[in-house]
Amino acid sequence: MPGKVLIIDDDVDMVDAEKMVLENNGYTVITANDGKEGYEKIKSEKPDVIILDVMMATPEEGFQLAYKLRNEKELSNIPIVMVTSVSKVTGFSFDPKKDENFLPVNQFLEKPIKPEDLIAAIENALKKKK
Repeated sequence: MPGKVLIIDDDVDMVDAEKMVLENNGYTVITANDGKEGYEKIKSEKPDVIILDVMMATPEEGFQLAYKLRNEKELSNIPIVMVTSVSKVTGFSFDPKKDENFLPVNQFLEKPIKPEDLIAAIENALKKKK
């Protein structure tokens, strides 16, 4: 079921680790270091799934990008897996089921993430897209 995954994260080490895991499982991986670059790559590359960090240039950049994508008809169906440490840094706890209107993402995962959990999240997101 591999497809094209866009990782948007300013943490180079995290990007490299996620990219290696995904490529070893047959996925094509594209990367971006911030929301602006990520948005341009979403429009040009049309990824099957987006892995999105929250805290990049601003503490809420990932949330802002997720809202922007959900409000654009041609991009709104791309699954978003949010992988972040925002809860550890801010103390806020997010629950996609309770906070569905607040969190416009398909899955919310806390860093650090185990490779098998990352693959499971991507596979789950791809199943929901179909």
